[in-house]
Amino acid sequence: MRMLIIADTHIPDRAEKLKPYVEDIVEEHKPYDIVVHAGDLTSEAVLEWVKSLGKQYYVVEGNMDYLPLPRYAKFEVNGIRFGVYHGHGVYPRGDLKQLTAIARQLEVDILISGHTHAPFLSEYEGILHINPGSLTGVWGGGGGSMRPSLVIVEIAGQRLDITLWEDVGGRMSITRKASF
Repeated sequence: MRMLIIADTHIPDRAEKLKPYVEDIVEEHKPYDIVVHAGDLTSEAVLEWVKSLGKQYYVVEGNMDYLPLPRYAKFEVNGIRFGVYHGHGVYPRGDLKQLTAIARQLEVDILISGHTHAPFLSEYEGILHINPGSLTGVWGGGGGSMRPSLVIVEIAGQRLDITLWEDVGGRMSITRKASF
């Protein structure tokens, strides 16, 4: 099973479109069983594109979204409980203690979030946190990496193989691999 995790596209308010080499990586790894967008799509066109990428999709509202989206989402794969929450309302952005409290409220094992515009994979107090950064690499209110990034997860039974892709010198490269 393959899952695409993206966030913070901000199309068209901060980015006109995806860079072609970013779109190539997304397209190259299709089909996806699950697509997750952790908020700040900012347009109906991005939502329709997300829906076209996989069999199932989970999309949540970001602080810049004015689409009728849920504040959080939950789903389960092979007994692993996933939660999706944009991350606005957490200060400082990406604070693992606060995000872990949200994960516990949602009763999930893994919390997917966005809002930081900088990717991270972290385990904190038994909760795995996945933040794909910004798919377009645009600036966020707290800064960000300013590099497009995304996460692809391969799920086999209870094993997760996580690959973080980031723009390195104008091309998408794997910058981190982790298994849980």
